[in-house]
Amino acid sequence: MRIHIKNGRAVDPKSGLDAFQDVYIVDGKILSVGQPPDSFQPDQIVDAQDLVVSPGLVDLSARLREPGLEYKATLESEMNAAVAGGVTSLACPPDTDPPLDEPGLVEMLKHRARNLNQSHVYPIGALTQGLCGEYLTEMAELHDAGCMVFGQPDGMLVNLKVLMQAMEYASTFGFSVWLSPQDINLAYQGVAHDGEVATRLGLPTIPVCAETIAISNIILLAQECDVRIHLCRISSSAGLALVRAAKDKGMRITCDVSVNHLHLSDMDIGFFDTNCHLKPPLRSFSDRDALRDGLRDGAIDAICSDHAPVDEDAKLLPFGQSEEGAIGVELLLPLTLKYGQEMKLSLAEMLATVTFKPAEILGIDAGYLSPGAAADLCIFDPDSYWTVTPNALLSQGKNTPFLGMEIPGSVKYTLINGRVVYQS
Repeated sequence: MRIHIKNGRAVDPKSGLDAFQDVYIVDGKILSVGQPPDSFQPDQIVDAQDLVVSPGLVDLSARLREPGLEYKATLESEMNAAVAGGVTSLACPPDTDPPLDEPGLVEMLKHRARNLNQSHVYPIGALTQGLCGEYLTEMAELHDAGCMVFGQPDGMLVNLKVLMQAMEYASTFGFSVWLSPQDINLAYQGVAHDGEVATRLGLPTIPVCAETIAISNIILLAQECDVRIHLCRISSSAGLALVRAAKDKGMRITCDVSVNHLHLSDMDIGFFDTNCHLKPPLRSFSDRDALRDGLRDGAIDAICSDHAPVDEDAKLLPFGQSEEGAIGVELLLPLTLKYGQEMKLSLAEMLATVTFKPAEILGIDAGYLSPGAAADLCIFDPDSYWTVTPNALLSQGKNTPFLGMEIPGSVKYTLINGRVVYQS
């Protein structure tokens, strides 16, 4: 299949390209950008007039809810949502039911995803059996089955000896360990940031020290074990300061931030809006602003959607009893653009945080426009605004704090391996 994408503004954050250049695709690969190949005869022409042609987005956390949680969402529904959002590669956390702690489960998920012929799915292997924090999984076998990295998404392991053993195992094989920095004991039964809003609403709290203590322990153990660490969903200024210090010392550590935490604070809980019941919790305005600054100066490496479809009934419960999580795979691009506009960043700077930078963290060859690269592309109109409504979202979950908001960035085409898999 030969595709000619013409008249578009090609933006490649990795190389710094930002120019009106055509893109030529052959057999699922980018053949050329700018200069037309000799005797090129396209089978399909995509007119990208007034549109941006960028690498497909790479999302570091998108829960697809399979296996076992199909009542919340199905693999098909969330993959449809992903391509509608221009996301061509995504990492799937291991907190499925059962967790992704066996090679057979990983192979099944990869097989199901391949059969849908949509976004590339990269399962995150469970660090411990059943995610119970007691016994390590066979990471080498999970890696052979398709796991790129290994994580414990429900928070910091209570048993630090087990965590240290996991880091030593991962270090031996060169695997990266992904951890959610939240001390389980300090966060126990908490649902909101320890601040004025939680006090006024009478909600049980999660203090900032739940994050900083976890990060401190992770850093100390990682130094001992010489392992690559990725911190998932930094939420506080104090936590970010610890990451900065670790990076300044030359540690192999990266971190990401949820797109929700770039725009919202605990004030947005309002009168018990359960769509704002997130993990980690939304924190103060000053924390939000620190995260924004940290992303701009590179202390935070990437933005993720932290996509988590939840069934409607689970969000209709009182705030403290509701299920945490929000969808975001369709909102990742628009909310990244909104953040970039507010911070006065260039389009390339905005897109870097959701393309090649998360691809490097995940360890995949994606997120850039160069001859020979896979033709995974997102073609969008940055000046087109749309309103977030349940009917506008393809995800089975409709739980998002941004319902009713008008946001920039409308995806017009998504290509994966040189195939148009979405067109609006």
